[in-house]
Amino acid sequence: MSEQTSRKRLIGEVVSNKMDKTVVVTITRKKKDRRYKKYMTSSMRYKAHDPENSCQEHDRVEIEETRPLSKEKRWRVVRIVERAV
Repeated sequence: MSEQTSRKRLIGEVVSNKMDKTVVVTITRKKKDRRYKKYMTSSMRYKAHDPENSCQEHDRVEIEETRPLSKEKRWRVVRIVERAV
């Protein structure tokens, strides 16, 4: 039997929903600097597929890696973790 590989899942905040069926999600991480022992924040922006256009700005969403859907879209929205107030 072949073992199913798990796909990467990340949780981030929607920063733009202006495109049709696409949202831009920012993932913020904290990394400790080796030399100075300080915590530095770094962020990445991912374009994710949202087929129902259900995400709004400032929603926290979970995204999952998927096959390439367009030139820059390689993620899809799995669920909305928390709605924006």
